[in-house]
Amino acid sequence: MLTISDLSYKIGGRTILDECDIAVMDNWKVGVVGVNGAGKSTLFKLIAGELTPDGGTVEMNIKQRMGMVRQDIPEVETPLLDLVLEANEEMAELWRRTESEEDPNKIADIYARLEALDAYSAPAKASRLLTGLGFSEEQLSEPFSSFSGGWRMRVALAAALFVEPEILLLDEPTNHLDLEAIMWLENYLANYPHTLLIISHDREVLNKCIDHVIHVDAQKLKLYTGNYDTFERERAEAQGLQQKMHEKQQAERAHMQKFVDRFKAKASKASQAQSRVKALERMDIVDAVIADRAVKFTFPNPKEIASPMLAMEHADIGYKEGEPILNRVYESIDNDDRIALLGANGNGKSTLIKLIAGKLAPLKGEVFRSTKLRIGYFSQHQTEELDVNSTPYQEMFTLMQKANPDVNEPKVRAKLGAFGFSHELSNNTIQSLSGGEKARLLFAFMSFDAPHLLLLDEPTNHLDIDAREALVQALNNYEGAIVIVSHDPNMVERVADRLWIVRDGECQHFEGDLDDYRDFTMKARREERKEGKKKKNKAANNNKADKKSKKENKTALNPQNLAKLEQKITKLEKQKADLEALMSSEGFFTKPHTETSKVQADHAAITAELEIAEATWLEAQV
Repeated sequence: MLTISDLSYKIGGRTILDECDIAVMDNWKVGVVGVNGAGKSTLFKLIAGELTPDGGTVEMNIKQRMGMVRQDIPEVETPLLDLVLEANEEMAELWRRTESEEDPNKIADIYARLEALDAYSAPAKASRLLTGLGFSEEQLSEPFSSFSGGWRMRVALAAALFVEPEILLLDEPTNHLDLEAIMWLENYLANYPHTLLIISHDREVLNKCIDHVIHVDAQKLKLYTGNYDTFERERAEAQGLQQKMHEKQQAERAHMQKFVDRFKAKASKASQAQSRVKALERMDIVDAVIADRAVKFTFPNPKEIASPMLAMEHADIGYKEGEPILNRVYESIDNDDRIALLGANGNGKSTLIKLIAGKLAPLKGEVFRSTKLRIGYFSQHQTEELDVNSTPYQEMFTLMQKANPDVNEPKVRAKLGAFGFSHELSNNTIQSLSGGEKARLLFAFMSFDAPHLLLLDEPTNHLDIDAREALVQALNNYEGAIVIVSHDPNMVERVADRLWIVRDGECQHFEGDLDDYRDFTMKARREERKEGKKKKNKAANNNKADKKSKKENKTALNPQNLAKLEQKITKLEKQKADLEALMSSEGFFTKPHTETSKVQADHAAITAELEIAEATWLEAQV
């Protein structure tokens, strides 16, 4: 149990938390929410002991371990798998002691403790965590220093999960993950066996993983029971907002229904009308409550042009200095398309978007664009290219003046106002803007000329829950085409009506919804793990097999020999299981060292022999 009593904390004279009280019971899954700057991360640092409170206490059972994701892993040459295994400091130290300890009684105690820590299955557990977070089996043996920042944070997350502390604190764990890794993490956290506290702007993650909410607001902590949507409903009811939100939502429904009624019989608009129908079905009072708090913005609607507005025919896509990342892409985009690009990071989603945007030319094949086509392109990296000493007004004026020399100040102010920039805010320097404000500025830049096609590459990275909801509603009110790459499942589910998978050098349609895609990715990962195990077993066979095993391998295709091999595997499996049962029995390691050592040696020998036999059997199946 985690107990916070009369907790207060100030920064530079400003009160962040004021006499807060909260109790978190064992095994609760708690989402910690609140606007940016409310004090969520500060609360975590106080709980972890990284900050000293100005008043009050944070108490927990002294036998419980607390864990957070490390931000300071040094640039070491240690392989990923070993680095995760070393995160359990007690287990790592015990294994080191087995190599140097000579006292038989102490050795017995060490092995008993390793057994209690489930140390023998630890490498398999660490491997599952790393592959779940997107690493291939081959990458597990590569040095940590060879990976970039985002991938290093995945390793740090895997290390925190591997330790499995009784109280786990996760601050924005999905920031460096792609959609596929987030789907895996959702399932893992929902089944986490201990207490979890998580800060996240991903509404879908919170809804699937938590059963309580701590709201950090106005220097206080308030506890709610239920997931994120339940919290928003209760909060709206307490504030008397439900009726007001209901009225606003009905107006929004009427607007969307008008679009559906107008275009549902028109073939060229059928899929877009269907997208609006799905959005209508998903609308909830919570959506209206969240959107009402956010800064509103609006994408201007373009004049309709003929479909397809863009077509790629047998296009090889990549960079001149290397091999194609995607091969023979044959796709088209109509003026009513809502397309989400799916696939793990590094498979080419951003590269495909750059080709569509005209930032890349195909290495082979053709790309045809309507002569009237205007494209709005948003990339998460564009914030780094902004002139931080300029102002939003100056930059927008320059941009609009290139398209229309007669542009005037009111028109520029109106464009910025559509994305929540007041007169004062638009005159501030760009360097003074928050991450979310910079993202909204890029939305304003990309859409000032009413583009027919919006290309959005990770548009939510700097947006909180409120701003994400406002973006979803703005996109659903926009009447042009959209291609989106996003690690926010809620956004993909509510905005897209077509899914393209980018993987293994290809771009293919996926028939199904996001739930089907979740099942697809889980199945694909299971198959990858099986293939990885086959490769490992083949390698073990090559390294360990003696002349007899090689001869057996040559004749393995003979049905009689194969049957004998299967009998041998069954026998070895039973012998291994019997020895493991003996080793895990009470009092085993109190027996004489010579006896326990023989059992352990027999177990190692049988395990090695079983690996060879299994590898031979697998080889026969290929």
